[in-house]
Amino acid sequence: MNERFHLDFTTSTDRKTQMGSLTITNARVVLPNIVLHGTVTTEDGMIVSVEEGESRLASAIDFGGDFLLPGLVDIHTDHFEKHIYPRAHVRWDFTRAALAYDAQIIGAGVTTVFDSLCVGATTDNPERAEILAPMIDALELTQAAGMLRAEHFVHLRCEITDMATPELTKANIDREIVRALSVMEHLPGIRQSRDVDAYVARAARSTGESHDLVREKIKILLAEKSDIGASVRPQVIALARARGIPMMSHDDTDIAHIDEAIADGMTISEFPCTIEAATAARQKGLSIVAGAPNIVRGGSQSGNIAVHDLLTAKLVDILASDYVPRSLLDAVFMIAASPALDYNLPSAVNLVTKAPATAGNLKDRGEIAPGKRADLIRVDVFDGHPFIKAVWRQGIRVN
Repeated sequence: MNERFHLDFTTSTDRKTQMGSLTITNARVVLPNIVLHGTVTTEDGMIVSVEEGESRLASAIDFGGDFLLPGLVDIHTDHFEKHIYPRAHVRWDFTRAALAYDAQIIGAGVTTVFDSLCVGATTDNPERAEILAPMIDALELTQAAGMLRAEHFVHLRCEITDMATPELTKANIDREIVRALSVMEHLPGIRQSRDVDAYVARAARSTGESHDLVREKIKILLAEKSDIGASVRPQVIALARARGIPMMSHDDTDIAHIDEAIADGMTISEFPCTIEAATAARQKGLSIVAGAPNIVRGGSQSGNIAVHDLLTAKLVDILASDYVPRSLLDAVFMIAASPALDYNLPSAVNLVTKAPATAGNLKDRGEIAPGKRADLIRVDVFDGHPFIKAVWRQGIRVN
């Protein structure tokens, strides 16, 4: 394939007929355990060989020593909603928002993404219920039409403090695109916001309201919402368990949260807020997802555990972009370059490729190996900043 930019606007079925052969050579190929200076060949969207040394084929793409990584897999990003509301009171067209969002995803080197969409809300956000189905509709429409560059799945982020959550979940969980579910409880004083004083300070800065007014609103919120989860959570769990969908426990803070997750049949602790919760998750066999923005900015935006500390303790299996798609690539190279962390580039790359693919039941991708999908990204580094030069999905150049 010519290395010049090519984007294929065909349907998923037609796409299969477009897959030819591709040879990439003179690349630093990031394999699961080593970085190999070599050549990768693909046929019909699949990797067929990985070899040391350079190819003599005239059609081979010479990487000039750039890195070849598997396409990144993002198991949790809630960035789509920001394209629906580019400003606080502006709702954008759903299809156009999906296209803009997808361009940002593929531009970050993410070839497979679990779009994390809110199901229910902690506070009075009726628009969350209104936009859920149209967002999924837009993703299904654009994906079926071959308009998206990355492959998109949906991760339902179920807020158990909303009585509407079970019905919203039930209405959408059987859609083919839905592949994961997390259970959230965003109330001041627990989980992510256990430090109420810090929560009040953040809310006051954000809204311009006084600390006293924020505290009064918290009292009202807790009085209205605190008991709802006891009935909502088991309903959501039952829906997911009946369908065999991977489930995640969100913002675990106490050991009791891990015990509850285990009892509910969850397999993933997503964004644990304390070392105690992460340690308990590891001991009890849960995979641990941490936020890449936490690494890039040097700590938690909520004042919780730094992911650097979790990595030091070997308490991270997967990194997710959470709210900044680009953060995955930056975090990988920062982790690999840190003398304080026991990670090389292959082990850091695994956090954003093979590990999330496995957690999402996508065993056909996530590593550069024969028999795996040819989801590949070309990466160079300047002044410590990795940047994307090209992206292939199933052997087709999409960026």
